[in-house]
Amino acid sequence: MNRYLAALMPLLLSVCPSVSWADNWPHWRGDGGNGVAENANPPTEFSNARNVKWKVAISGQGSGSPAVWEDKIFVTTGVPVSGTKQVKFTVLCIDRATGKTLWEKVAVEAVPHEGTHQTNGFASASPCTDGTAVYAFFGSRGLFAYSIEGEMLWNRDFGDMTIRNNFGEGASPALHGDHLFVPWDHEGQSKLYAVNKLSGDIVWQVDRDEPSNWGTPLVIESEGQEQVILTGQNKVRAYELGTGKPLWECGGQTDRPAASPVAGDGLVFVASGFRGAFVGAFRPDGKGDIEGTDHVVWTRSRDTPDIASPLLSGDRLYYYKAKTGLLTCVNAKTGEPYYSAKRIPELDTIYASPVAAGGYVYLSDRDGTIVVIKDADHFESVATNQMGETVDATPAPIDDQLIVRGSKHLFCLQAQ
Repeated sequence: MNRYLAALMPLLLSVCPSVSWADNWPHWRGDGGNGVAENANPPTEFSNARNVKWKVAISGQGSGSPAVWEDKIFVTTGVPVSGTKQVKFTVLCIDRATGKTLWEKVAVEAVPHEGTHQTNGFASASPCTDGTAVYAFFGSRGLFAYSIEGEMLWNRDFGDMTIRNNFGEGASPALHGDHLFVPWDHEGQSKLYAVNKLSGDIVWQVDRDEPSNWGTPLVIESEGQEQVILTGQNKVRAYELGTGKPLWECGGQTDRPAASPVAGDGLVFVASGFRGAFVGAFRPDGKGDIEGTDHVVWTRSRDTPDIASPLLSGDRLYYYKAKTGLLTCVNAKTGEPYYSAKRIPELDTIYASPVAAGGYVYLSDRDGTIVVIKDADHFESVATNQMGETVDATPAPIDDQLIVRGSKHLFCLQAQ
């Protein structure tokens, strides 16, 4: 047993078995990966001063979404070192009750090997946690595991990515069981890695015929078989969780994918919207190339999202048109619209993905506006809120709170 695993074992043994993942927000898009907090009831009206339990300044830049486990919130950031080209790739643990920083760790200090888009930083992947450890992915700078108390457990360097047009890195890993699934699509040899969460060892890796991709893997179960699904410019593909064996694939998506897949009720939903438009529902029990078969249940070719991922809440699939505030809601089983490209005047440029909680959907604009609508078959706006700073990260709804990562602050919003 290596020293990192030995350090983690007491924490594993001390975890209370009654803790439910459903009451946490452990990774990007929440438990299940669909953007829904089943038991949460956060406020619908708030601002940077109203219904704020606390707010705390966060140094540097990062658009990764917060991960929440019980009384702790985890965020990542890239902090420039004054007078140099160095960046401190940093992980923070915030006390959920007070906003106090419990610990702050610099995973690595380095000069990024290539640039990034003007709206992107060097800490765009979202952290994830299982309540015993927290995992922070900084792409070309590596994957880092810390105990819940901030002790470094292990790290893994995968080399350097070359991202299309210097847009910058941003795909997040997925955590499931004993594995972390690390996406590595870029302009070099693309891969998907399965990493042991206890040791950092690579369990399996598969080569992928894909250019740069910012989608996060999604783990599902179909007919008793666990699958890892990852989008791509050429094809969406599913892999056997334990081995990485390819299971099924389907083409037809657009260039430069960024939206992550969602799944529910026996279907997987994939969307992309750059230089084209595609959203489709697939049955994941197929084998090989399923394009043109009845495993493609429905598709639509207009008003589909670019950067923001779709939201699946019940039988409703929500998605934006490109990066605009034009919102579509369709029946997830049939693809038939409840409403299409509904213009929301308060929303203009969208990076963050929609989330649902307490019967409402939260829609975040880059200018800091968060519009709340009814989670319903019809469109009904409930409130328009302003955070006073850029919001690129997807908020985390949990219990009676909404955790919002702005460009300058981390907010804990709760009815006062």
